[in-house]
Amino acid sequence: MTEFIDFRGRKVSIRVPPERIVSLNPSITETLFLLGIGGSVKGVSAFCRRPKEVESIRKIGSYSTFNENVMDQIDPDLILTVSGYQDSLADRISQKYNMFQLELPSTPFGILDMINRIGIITGKISEARDLTAELSRKLVFNTRKIRAYVEIDLGGPVTFGSQSYIISTLNLMGFTTVYDNEPREWVQPDYDVVRRFDPEVIIMEGKMYRGITKEEALKSLSERGLESTRAYTDDLVFTTPGKLDFLAHHGPDFFNAAIPWIENVYTTVLERKEHTNINTGKR
Repeated sequence: MTEFIDFRGRKVSIRVPPERIVSLNPSITETLFLLGIGGSVKGVSAFCRRPKEVESIRKIGSYSTFNENVMDQIDPDLILTVSGYQDSLADRISQKYNMFQLELPSTPFGILDMINRIGIITGKISEARDLTAELSRKLVFNTRKIRAYVEIDLGGPVTFGSQSYIISTLNLMGFTTVYDNEPREWVQPDYDVVRRFDPEVIIMEGKMYRGITKEEALKSLSERGLESTRAYTDDLVFTTPGKLDFLAHHGPDFFNAAIPWIENVYTTVLERKEHTNINTGKR
């Protein structure tokens, strides 16, 4: 057994490699499989959907609940969650089980650090090092700034502040957003503030398992008085693909899918602006 200290300062003794893992976070679950230890994952949350092999694994609970009877049947030697919205869940589980809590990333580099830490505590150190190196090469840095507004349906409309890896990534990739300087992870949007900010692009993500269409997004924005924004009038409203969490997923797929998609949005907006400037004679 090797002793590690988790994000909450708890000393956790872990058999390396662990034989029976329960992962209650989708990003952690995806990472475990990519590191080659997916065969030891015996229980997951109902929201874990990456990779497809997860579908056949027993479901323990949700982001904030767990089934103690199923947990006892699995008898895990390691349970993994993240900080923030899973704090209360981790507190309850740690009273009886071997719980290790990782820090919720606030930057894309935090996602890479989380992957590296998972590799350390599971004995997949070199695999984690290779994976983070591969993913890091996908991050794009742009300097020309584009005003953006991002909204995700997390049981209601939510946007994000400076403590969110979503905003940090967008900033690095050339976007400035409404609440860049708000020292919080998530923010209830004030649509008067959004309207005055006048975003040049709007990105919307629907509820998990449902998604959102372009038509639904435009209708929602119009109902909130945002039809006068430049993004709306220039038809630069984008909806994330699929019905699963996309920007809201802070695992490796954020680098593999979300970052290339964000870069495509950035390029599309720049091309549209350049085309408009040529047609109007602006420089």
